[in-house]
Amino acid sequence: MRSNPVKRKLRAGEPTFGTWLSLGDLYATRVIARLGFDWLTLDIEHSPIDWSQAAMIFAAIADAGGVPLARVPKGNHDYIKRVLDAGAWGIVVPMVDTVEQATIAVRAAKYPPQGNRSLGGGMHAMNFAATSGEYFKQANDEILVVLQTESPTGVRNAKEIYAIPGVDAIFVGPVDLRANMRSADGKESSDQEFEALLQAVVDAGKATGTPTGMHVMDVVNAFQRAKQGMQFIAIGSELRMMTAKAQEVLSQLKGSTAKDVARY
Repeated sequence: MRSNPVKRKLRAGEPTFGTWLSLGDLYATRVIARLGFDWLTLDIEHSPIDWSQAAMIFAAIADAGGVPLARVPKGNHDYIKRVLDAGAWGIVVPMVDTVEQATIAVRAAKYPPQGNRSLGGGMHAMNFAATSGEYFKQANDEILVVLQTESPTGVRNAKEIYAIPGVDAIFVGPVDLRANMRSADGKESSDQEFEALLQAVVDAGKATGTPTGMHVMDVVNAFQRAKQGMQFIAIGSELRMMTAKAQEVLSQLKGSTAKDVARY
């Protein structure tokens, strides 16, 4: 059975870099899965992706030698069981504010006795190049469980949440975290307040021995967060990369003169 290299890197204290998959497109996934990201996360929370699409995308990533993850809409037993049975190698669970929410998610990702995940299916095993029997025995050691901290409440409960056995990493959704930091009258937090909360996440991770990370939009910020001590870092998405490149091309086209065109 294949092992999960992302879990090994995180445990060794190494940074890992991946990106988000928002398009749900099989062709695009097959291309990006061969480029060398540590992991790819299919965003089922915010993208209209059905279960059949998800299963094909997880398989395409695994067949290309990559690590397919899924951000579920909610950290409950039903969603987590379905993405793992469809072949994801791990989960990213949004809006985890309490120990109870975290415990439910972790247990849903683990077979008994560590959790309450139901045994069944065979697609999950295929993505690990294993038999179902091998998968049932070893999946608890290979499935990656990433919980998202996206509110001040989550930060206040950070040490208790991060210390739960089976939590492999913590991931900050910066947009939601900043939105949830707004005051009652809608006032936005300052950059200093936001950075202080991010540092509190990193500090809680170090105190509990749990890797942390966040979503950034470029490589410069990815390296800065890695230098800060984060290890699970997402850079944009395939949709953003496509859009950014198209915008760059259009900007050059619209800024060109007849003389520039003649040169070609």
